[in-house]
Amino acid sequence: MANHQRNYTGTCATLAAACMFGVSAYQPAKAAVSDEDFAALKQAVEQLGKKVQTLEATHEQDQATIRKLKNRVAEIPAKGTVAPVAEGPKGGAEGKGSVPPASRLDTAVSDITGSLATHNFSMIGDAEVQFVKSRGSRGGFVMADFAPIFLYRASDRVLFEAGFDFMLQNNAPNGGGYTTTVNLSFATIDYTLNDYFTLVAGNMLLPLGTYSERSAGWLNKLPDAPLMRNLVPGNGIGAQLRGSIPIGEKGANFSYSAFVANGPGSIDGSGRAGQLDLGGNVGINLAGNATNNHGGMGYGGRLAYFYPWKANHDIEFGLSGMSGSWDNAGNRNYSAGVADVAMHFGPSVEIKGEYAKTWVATDDLGTIKPEGWYLQGGYKLSGIAPDTAFIKNLELVGRYDWTRDGLGTRTNRTTAGFVYYLTNTLWLEGAYEWMHSSGATPSTGNQVIFQISYGF
Repeated sequence: MANHQRNYTGTCATLAAACMFGVSAYQPAKAAVSDEDFAALKQAVEQLGKKVQTLEATHEQDQATIRKLKNRVAEIPAKGTVAPVAEGPKGGAEGKGSVPPASRLDTAVSDITGSLATHNFSMIGDAEVQFVKSRGSRGGFVMADFAPIFLYRASDRVLFEAGFDFMLQNNAPNGGGYTTTVNLSFATIDYTLNDYFTLVAGNMLLPLGTYSERSAGWLNKLPDAPLMRNLVPGNGIGAQLRGSIPIGEKGANFSYSAFVANGPGSIDGSGRAGQLDLGGNVGINLAGNATNNHGGMGYGGRLAYFYPWKANHDIEFGLSGMSGSWDNAGNRNYSAGVADVAMHFGPSVEIKGEYAKTWVATDDLGTIKPEGWYLQGGYKLSGIAPDTAFIKNLELVGRYDWTRDGLGTRTNRTTAGFVYYLTNTLWLEGAYEWMHSSGATPSTGNQVIFQISYGF
């Protein structure tokens, strides 16, 4: 850098000297030089000197800018390292609307050029059309769903996201024709405090297990949800603090979330069995007053550990739970505990499952203890036939469900299905289900389901 500066200055000085030499060499060749000619020549030399000084000053500014950029580049992590990021409200690649905080590269460049992410708006989501044929009934298209997610990034730290479900179903109970329902699945304001902490507030997807955040809708490789998901709330109004902390340099991390929310409520305000409402408590009671539907808030969270031991081979396990009163008098508590696990053995094999147990205190039956679990696996046939048409786009999926409602009924369901990838985001799904219930309300029912799913 210094040698370059000296060479540049020396070149300019040489030019000036050459001009002066030309002046002195020119004078003897003339018999006489007038005062006007000499003054004009002197003025030209002075102007040339000023230009040289200006060029030197501009060159020094350029070198200062280059040094600043090199210092910024030196702060960026080396290739192969991963900067820690906070976990978003809908978990990474498997969740809806997950958005990591700005990277160190963004921060470094924005210091020079200004913020890179201001007032950005996008829409993602999914859509499904479903056909069902149950034993003893005629088949038909029973559901069409459109679930857009709107993302608005106000700055590098502030994000707003909202997801809706527009669902069309035919032959609505107690009514003719079809009905269209619109549900607000979630709507949150996310504020990134730093690389490890994100504050979320609004109608949140609750981190009770991973299904709600990572597998619902289009991301589910089977056309319907596991039975045990009916035991825990999928969302709730409140606030949470969440994030992840990297461990080592191989991609392992520890993730956490802690939340406070209204929690489940009571359909009729009482604490009787059968009146638990997992998703209807939005702070307005039956009399229309703006108050919580029970005597206290619900509190909970999730802790999880993710460990990859080589490419496409990893395991994650987590524990989550929540507790709080659910009747209006605040005398009866609802508590839930959930364990989840997900494993990948190469790019073709995936296994995951969840177990949930709940404790529901009631006025009439004491504490009932519903529980359930499921285990689901998938195998992509591209692992054995990567170059065979049709086969390479097919994935086989299976699931086993078991639940107990705490009132004497046990239900188990076995599902065999497939996913055919028309494209990476357009799926044709099919499943055949065997379901059997025993106890207080025994029943047996088999059905076949086909679904077209599109994620955008």
